[in-house]
Amino acid sequence: MRSEGIAATGGRAGALPIRFEGVSFSANETSILEAIDLEIRAGGPTVMMGPNGAGKTTLIRLAMGLVEPTSGRITFAGAATAAPGTRSIVFQKPVMLRRTAADNVAFALSAAGRPATQADVLRLLDLAQISGLADRPARRLSGGEQQRLALARALAREPQVLFLDEPTASLDPASTKTVEEIIARISASGVKIVMSTHDVGQARRLASEIVLLAKRRVAEHAPAQRFFTEPASDEARRFLAGELIV
Repeated sequence: MRSEGIAATGGRAGALPIRFEGVSFSANETSILEAIDLEIRAGGPTVMMGPNGAGKTTLIRLAMGLVEPTSGRITFAGAATAAPGTRSIVFQKPVMLRRTAADNVAFALSAAGRPATQADVLRLLDLAQISGLADRPARRLSGGEQQRLALARALAREPQVLFLDEPTASLDPASTKTVEEIIARISASGVKIVMSTHDVGQARRLASEIVLLAKRRVAEHAPAQRFFTEPASDEARRFLAGELIV
């Protein structure tokens, strides 16, 4: 089933819910996350916020399976591993292949074990609002265009969960608006969005729920409306007031 050209995969088994049970992570003897208990369920976007160094990127990498916990465990739909192809990730600064935009998407489709038909390539490029740039070298695209191409490549896997690490951190306001519109469409199609951001306004626009990380732990996990209007933790109140929390 497709919604506006996006595969609606929210009902696929194999990844959700993602549960963190007492998860800690250290690198080079430095503690980055400590005793994380968190459940990420199907639904609207889960947005992770917090100061630099709070562990947002590390938590996303753990959920994506790019790194392993130092202690504790992570389960996917109750299993120790997620079913293949159920997760995709877009980094803050994605790497483009030395090929055209269309060839980048075709490669992603092939890597996902899907036919790289012209129709599917164009469908994904159209979703990313860059169908007119299909024949342009990917590395010559602007930063915003490259980020949209990275979204198209990630969706080639038809994931159940799409992780986004600060997807608009280095973009201008117009590009940020376009990327946010694409993210909203992806979410509406049934794909679970899990993203990090420093932009409180962006979190207000996109989030269904907020996970606030502070001092290497989950300081608050709440529906977005409640988080912004009635924050329950001191860390959340200080963060929303623009105070420094470390």
